[in-house]
Amino acid sequence: MKILRNGLMTVAAATTALALSFGAQAADDQVLKVGAASNLGGMVVFVAQDLGFFAKHGLDAKIEIRNTGSALTKSLRAGEIDISLAAFSNIPAALERGLDLRGVAGYTGAVYRKTTSDNFVGIVAQPNSGINSIKDLKGKKVGVAFGTTGDLWLQSVLKANGMSRNDITRINVRPPSFVSTFDSGGVDAQVAWEPGLTRAADKVKGSKIITRGGDYVCFCALFHGSPERIYGDRKKTQAFVDAIAETAAFVRDPQNLDKIASIGSRFVRGMTPELIKRTIKYVEFDPRLGDMTYKSFNQSVQLLIEQKKMKRPYDPKKYIDTSFIENTMKRHPEWFADLK
Repeated sequence: MKILRNGLMTVAAATTALALSFGAQAADDQVLKVGAASNLGGMVVFVAQDLGFFAKHGLDAKIEIRNTGSALTKSLRAGEIDISLAAFSNIPAALERGLDLRGVAGYTGAVYRKTTSDNFVGIVAQPNSGINSIKDLKGKKVGVAFGTTGDLWLQSVLKANGMSRNDITRINVRPPSFVSTFDSGGVDAQVAWEPGLTRAADKVKGSKIITRGGDYVCFCALFHGSPERIYGDRKKTQAFVDAIAETAAFVRDPQNLDKIASIGSRFVRGMTPELIKRTIKYVEFDPRLGDMTYKSFNQSVQLLIEQKKMKRPYDPKKYIDTSFIENTMKRHPEWFADLK
């Protein structure tokens, strides 16, 4: 009897443990892990979490922050993130190599109304470097994060000025080191996006931003996920897109600047409320997708082909699904009333 009783207790304990394990897994499956970049571009995600917009739309969200779009894509592949983002400067090449994703809403950029949107990025030059224009970069050490939209932008700017990357010494500087590398004098000039661009200029007395934007590339990105994630629970995906659209409208409202600046400073190291207030004007938070989005994607693909990072065109409709955001726009036109 003792053996039987002990055996039954063991079975009961194992059953309880298994039930708890399944319960924990089920609870984890209900959490939507949302990726965001550690810069101003992530503001909509930060605000949606902090002010409860995700919760309002029935989502139990967890925010995962990474330094670049490529890092976010790696985490997406690894299952660490459910819905992430990547810029048009690198996602087409990944899609060509077989990555299967569906973009459902705009993250940053003005891809609904134009093919280029790059005021977010610029070049800051050291004092006494003799750099006052793009052509002055010849023979200089220029920091840039290789393979990013900033890198694509730099090469486009050089080309527009009759130069190529062979005319400069490109130094691979990752985003967390933009400011420190520039401050240490490791480079003569640094390509950076906000708020790093302004932070670098503030940090080094006498330095100056020699150029910003210029409509060379689309510094833009979409929220995306695997087809299984996007279409496996359409109601959940629609709720996510609704939450993003409503939050983006809140972020765009100038009356909310103090509140969103405070929120952003808590999510990203080095982003103070004052810095956010000064630089957020350079970012466009428009979740809409449409015909211009396809054109912008194709334009980025062409640039990648010219730089030998892609072999052939890629049909944007294999990646971009406008149905969710169109549904949102139809039901809630008030969230887009301020947009052109």
